[in-house]
Amino acid sequence: MLLKLAFAMVLVTGALTQAQQPSPRQLAEERAQAELDTPKLAEVLELKPGMTVADVGAGGGAMTVVLGKWIGTGRVFATDIDVPSLTTIREYATREGLTNVTVIEGAPASTNLPAACCDAIFLRHVYHHIRDYEAFNRSLQSALKPGGRLAVIDFVPRKGSELPEGVPANRGGHGVPPAVVIAELSASGLAHARTIDAWPPGDKEPDYFLVLFRK
Repeated sequence: MLLKLAFAMVLVTGALTQAQQPSPRQLAEERAQAELDTPKLAEVLELKPGMTVADVGAGGGAMTVVLGKWIGTGRVFATDIDVPSLTTIREYATREGLTNVTVIEGAPASTNLPAACCDAIFLRHVYHHIRDYEAFNRSLQSALKPGGRLAVIDFVPRKGSELPEGVPANRGGHGVPPAVVIAELSASGLAHARTIDAWPPGDKEPDYFLVLFRK
């Protein structure tokens, strides 16, 4: 449970807000969690070596690096709006000897990913921070190849939690209900494929859900 909480804190603060960079201990915990979660996420996204996937709101970059090794001859795009995080990811990929990672500075209303670049895209604990979700979701839809998959991993707001500044009130607090994710991304032209209520599967205390879409 402590590992999950530390991992969530790194991802939330590193993804779409200006924040202190994670400590070496936090990075190690994030990497350990990424090693556990990558095979599960790759299965849901139907990833195969040689494909292209984007980690939107990549934070400390552990998932990017693990996927970079897993995808082999494929490519991983890592985006974030936090410039120090982008530097961290570049340095991380270099230390790991990866040449198949492309780091992109995102924007509040756009991923800034190239059109039709990705077989799959995922956002981990990021969507509930997005303010201009209509424009942002259009950029997600545009970046997917036909038939491409999008996974949104997030958590349901706890009762009485504070709504992040600037996000729509329909989130209901810090987090986002799966129904809101489905409605907003469906409006962008993506098809809802399925919802996994407890993510990651096999976790003793899953705190998150995953919503899968297809273009």
